[in-house]
Parts: sequence; C-alpha cells; structure tokens
Amino acid sequence: MKNYRELINTSDVPRHIAIIMDGNGRWAKKRSLPRSEGHKRGSEVVEPVVDAAMGIGVRAVSLFAFSTENWNRPLSEIRGLWDLLEYFFTINIEKIRSKGVRVMHSGSTAKLPASTRRVITDAIDSTQKNKKLILNICLNYGGRQEIVDSVNQWLENRKRNEKLTQKKLEKKLYTAAMPEIDLMIRTSGEYRISNFMLWQLAYSELVFTDVLWPDFRPAHLYRAVYQYQQRDRRFGGL
Repeated sequence: MKNYRELINTSDVPRHIAIIMDGNGRWAKKRSLPRSEGHKRGSEVVEPVVDAAMGIGVRAVSLFAFSTENWNRPLSEIRGLWDLLEYFFTINIEKIRSKGVRVMHSGSTAKLPASTRRVITDAIDSTQKNKKLILNICLNYGGRQEIVDSVNQWLENRKRNEKLTQKKLEKKLYTAAMPEIDLMIRTSGEYRISNFMLWQLAYSELVFTDVLWPDFRPAHLYRAVYQYQQRDRRFGGL
C-alpha cells in the first residue's frame, strides 16, 4: 500500500469522520473463533485509528458501536458487548483524558445496563473540558429514531405558530455540538449506511472498504482521507 499519510493535504482534512465498524463476526468466523473474539479484536483497533485521525487534524470521530436493531442479536453476544465496552473505558479513560479527547454519546441510554450507563456517563463527565478531538460513541443508536426524537424535543418547547426549520432541528440532534460529518467510512465490503446518521450524511463523502474492522489500520484511514481529498464536493452546486 502507498504511504497515503504523506500524500494527505493537511489543509483539507475532514473535520468529522464517521465509521461503521463492520466485520467483527466475519473476522472471527474466518479464524474459527467465537464472535466475542472478533469484537475484542475490533475494540483494540479503536485507539490507533483515533490517534491517527487526531494526528492529521480531524476534530471528531463517530464510531457506530451498537444500533437500535442490534438488540435482535443473541443475548449472550449483547451482554458481551456491554462488558467489552465497560472494560474498554475502564482501562483507557486516563489515557483518553491525557490526550485531550472528549467523549460524547449518540443514542439512547434507556435500555442499557446500569453499569454501562454509569461508565459512559463517567467518561463523558470526566472529559467534557477536553478540546483536541471528540470521540462520539454511537451506542443504541438509530438514525430514524434520532430524527423522531429531535422533532419531539423541538415540539415540547416550540412557540405558538413557530415553524420547524433545518437549523432548529439540527440543534436537537445528538451531534449538535460537533462539526458536520465530511467523511463516512464503512468496513467489511458492505455498501449501505444501515440507518446511521441519516440526517448528517446528506452531503458527506462515503468510502467503502473490503477490510474487516479488526484488520483496519491507520494506513487504511489515511487512504480513505486521501480518497476524500480527490473528490469534488459541490453540495448541489456546479
């Protein structure tokens, strides 16, 4: 693979990169390992990829960790994912803080185990003053539900005869405090967005790669950013 890191134009780096981390189960199956091992290996990819993004000046990274549809998976796998997420933040939170990373969450915490909610809340509270990069964990997240929730929030406080606008709705989205998503990457060779950031991806550049998430490395991130920089973003204009 080319050294795409050297080819990146540092004055045109995406402000916000969203990643659908797909392929953990297939990675494990190819090696005759349990799916839980695939999720574990996938969690080990997060730190180097986020560090690589921060190193080139990305301001926010959103990771699709668990969708509202993933509740249909076996309970043992779901419980394992909560345990893994709790473990990840427990052993990494000091490092995250020291790097200047701010943790945020997109999604509903209503159905999450109390211990998982507590770990997420602690990570958010303890990093809220950090400004170098936002690490947005999309957990129990669904794009359609986010839009519905945002509209309902606006309706609760709207003034008489007030009309809903795009800007007003955007202020109610989970990502309201983040830059717009410039680049979305999906691993594992699937070519769909799976109810992820439906509003936010309206004019994002999309990059799909056959690499399974546990095999994804900073070099793959640099390549995706380089591909992004080769595109002509017109936003509907000429």
